[in-house]
Amino acid sequence: MDNELLIIRSHARDILGTSGSHGMDHTERVFSLCRYIGEREQADMGILLPAALLHDIARPREKETGLPHEAEGARMAEEFLISLHVEKRRITKIAQAIRTHRFSSDERPESLEAKILSDADKLDAMGAHGIARTFLRAGEHGGGIDDAVAHFHEKLLLLKDRMYTTTGRAVAEERHAVLVSFLENLKNEQESRCS
Repeated sequence: MDNELLIIRSHARDILGTSGSHGMDHTERVFSLCRYIGEREQADMGILLPAALLHDIARPREKETGLPHEAEGARMAEEFLISLHVEKRRITKIAQAIRTHRFSSDERPESLEAKILSDADKLDAMGAHGIARTFLRAGEHGGGIDDAVAHFHEKLLLLKDRMYTTTGRAVAEERHAVLVSFLENLKNEQESRCS
């Protein structure tokens, strides 16, 4: 599987580029979180790790066309994995995990691997990396500090209670505390500046 993962990683990097709020750096962190959670939850890594590498491959297409990246990404992943001669059963499970990983999706993950991918993707939106990504995202969309703070309240602070796995919940507790502390410090600085 190591050679297969190298090929999949290269494919994802070619599509996503190296950085950005949803670039390859985000994908690599999600991959690492999937490995960490997957080992503890006894997941099928042959499904989980390819899904982690491919979960956001349709992000650029979503920007261009408006197609939801989770659905389009599942389709793109299936097409790519067929070209690698991956067995159909694995392709179906990998695509299902990609299709259900998104926070705002109506579809919920069912398999353990899909739940772990969903948890890992949400965990990268929390903690110090989540804070950095939130401000990067705001800048990418032409926003500022107020836009980033709004994103904390609309999404990030809700993530702790939306974890599926025991391991994901434990990591989320720690990362949630970082978010709360940051917002408190930001508020204190803004209030002291104004007084």
